[in-house]
Amino acid sequence: MELGINIDHVATIRQARRTYEPDPVHAAACAELGGADGITVHLREDRRHIQDRDLRILKETVTVKLNLEMACVDEIVEIACRTLPEQISLVPERREEVTTEGGLDVVGNRPLVERTVKRLQDVGIVVSLFLDADPAQLDVAAELGVEAVELHTGQYALAKPGADQDRELAILAEGGRKIVEHGMRLHAGHGLTYNNVIPVASLDGMQELNIGHSIISRAVFVGLERAVHDMKQLIDAVTYRK
Repeated sequence: MELGINIDHVATIRQARRTYEPDPVHAAACAELGGADGITVHLREDRRHIQDRDLRILKETVTVKLNLEMACVDEIVEIACRTLPEQISLVPERREEVTTEGGLDVVGNRPLVERTVKRLQDVGIVVSLFLDADPAQLDVAAELGVEAVELHTGQYALAKPGADQDRELAILAEGGRKIVEHGMRLHAGHGLTYNNVIPVASLDGMQELNIGHSIISRAVFVGLERAVHDMKQLIDAVTYRK
């Protein structure tokens, strides 16, 4: 199972002072040393954290998979087609949100998403859609021919341990089964922590987890290489048990 490390929060700290440190490029190198299988960054329209320069240098220096999160916006699509990351994750984006709040609505925005997917796939980029575990959304994803779906795990992460969390996990499990049945890769992310990641990692067919905030938070105390290593050990243990 692959572990992608989202390093946006490193850039957020840098942008708080509009200076040059901490550099997310350095963070990516530390994450790789800790065992990351991928580096994830979100180039937002408002450039609140990751900058164009970061993406350009990461493409030149990252030796694992580079996963670019982005909205279906022409300007960002053009940048993606020039940069050619190994994977694009299409996500919703609102200026007023603190972080991504839910899955992309491919049912309501099918023409735009379909056009974006085609442009990216035409230049050889693997496309993943960040979706809620809604059967209608997953069916459209399959019809669009994307290679992967990343399940939005935010509701699971926010649920209280016990019946509420079990219910959200069951929804994810059913969505995961549908994704695999459609022949797409199963990914997951959003709000996953050292305490709640194992049940999601244990879902049948899970191939990739993308985690950022929890790992960067732990890194403040133990360092990024160690924080990535600790998370990688957790999910590797799940893989060995399957």
